[in-house]
Parts: sequence; C-alpha cells; structure tokens
Amino acid sequence: MIYAIDASVYVFRAWFSIPDSMVDGESNPVNALYGFTRFLGDFLEQTNPDYVAVAFDQSLGTCFRNEIYPDYKANRDPAPEELKNQFIRCQQVASALGLADFSEETYEADDLIGTVIHRARAEGMPGTIVSRDKDMVQLLTDGDSLWDYAGNRRVHYHQVPNEYGVRPEQMVDFLALAGDSVDNIPGVRGVGQKTATALLAHFESLDHIYDNISEVSGLSFRGAKTMGQKLLDSREQAYLSRQLTQIHCDVPVNTSTKVLKRRRPDLGTLTHLYNQAGFGSALRRQADRIADQFDEA
Repeated sequence: MIYAIDASVYVFRAWFSIPDSMVDGESNPVNALYGFTRFLGDFLEQTNPDYVAVAFDQSLGTCFRNEIYPDYKANRDPAPEELKNQFIRCQQVASALGLADFSEETYEADDLIGTVIHRARAEGMPGTIVSRDKDMVQLLTDGDSLWDYAGNRRVHYHQVPNEYGVRPEQMVDFLALAGDSVDNIPGVRGVGQKTATALLAHFESLDHIYDNISEVSGLSFRGAKTMGQKLLDSREQAYLSRQLTQIHCDVPVNTSTKVLKRRRPDLGTLTHLYNQAGFGSALRRQADRIADQFDEA
C-alpha cells in the first residue's frame, strides 16, 4: 500500500484553525507548521506505513493549466508570505520524518499524487490518497481509496457512486460539465451538479454526450429540452474544462519504490527544526515513538 498525502489540505486546515499568535523566537507564525507536523506524526503513529509520498503545491500561477487558461484559480488570493515560509518548513519536517516529499513549479500536488498512484499501481501496489479533495476520486481504481484523515472518512472505489453520484472514471467529465468554482473552472453554462449527474447517468462520458446530442432533449431531468443547445453552445468550454480537471499522471519525478520507502526519522534534524519553531516536548516524544517503529519491525 502506498499512501499519497495532499499536504496543502492539512497545512491550510492548521493555518485557519490554529491562531497565528503561535510564533517562533523571531515572531514568525508557526501555527500551520505545528498543525501539519502534528497531523503527520499522528498519521505515522496510526498507520505505520511502508510507502509514503507527500505532495506540496508551489505552482499557483505557474502551473501548465494557467498556460491553457490564464484565469485558472485566478479567484484565489495569493498565499501570504508568512504562510509560504511555513510551507517550506513543513516540507523540511516531512523529509526529516523520513517521507518522500514532492513539489514542482509546473505541476500541482494533484498531478504529483496521480503520478505516484499510477506508477505504484503498475507495480501491483494499491493506493490510499490522504485528502478531502473530490477531484482526486478520478485516480481511484479497484483497491484504492480516498481518505479524509481529519474527517475520519474513507471512500473506497466501489463506494464513489453512492458518495458523489458518478463513477470514478466519470469524475473528470462531471467536473467538466458542472465546473468548479473553487478552481475557477467554467464548465458548461446552465449545467449544475444535478444536471451533470443526470447526463452521466444516461451517457457514458462527455464524448458520448456530444456524439449523441440529439438524445439529450428526450431525457427526464428538468431543463432537458433546451439542454442540448446549451451543450452545443458551450462545447469548446466543456472540453477546455476537461483539460483543466484532468489530473496528469506522468510528471517527470523519481517515484521508485526506493524513493517512496519510508525512512527512519532524522531525530537530530527534527530537534533542530522544533527548536527553531519553539515547539515543546510533545512533538519530540512523538518523533521518538515513530523512530521506535523501526526498531520493532
């Protein structure tokens, strides 16, 4: 089993839930760093995994999707400098805890996770994606799951239709139709989540919809009679949206099992990082317990 962690989810969760009055000796906020470090420690203690990848986002505004569509994620405010600095320190902690960490300027964390999961699958290793981002559902095949660790909610491949209304293989087309306001992806004008679900319940895919567009008006959902024309009017936008929502699984990074194999924590480096941040003894004791997992193996 390979665990692929969407770091940003847990960094931002800590940033918003822990007061920024938590600072180091130089008055730099360390709230996100503390929350993320505690999450990683709890995760490692609970799962004691063999293979882990931690993917960080550093591509906001520089991702290849911005070249396709300059307004991609343009609705998001840039991360403040005090949070950017914490992301760097979070990555240092992940590495010192013995985990493979990844970040790219051109590709997003989703693409890094997709690459890890795809290549691990080719070697017969199922994957658990540690995230709450529904976009990740498209990466699942039989044996995989999406695990919202903080919410204690795990969705396995075969449970996706009950949870999201479409199969994992349809999630890209679902997002292409309905759009995604979080990422500023337009979708098809006049198509919401319910309509997208209804369309994909009848048609297999976005291509199948457009290949059989004359059948749309005969479907039973509200607004079906005019939906065919709306889809035709937004065809280019729909396929653009699919380009944006498709997770790429061929990022040029080293994802060999040797790289992904969890290493014993570097307690010296962790002590240094925790001292810099002004953290107390709880995280040090946790790091010792995680290191003990290697002695017990």
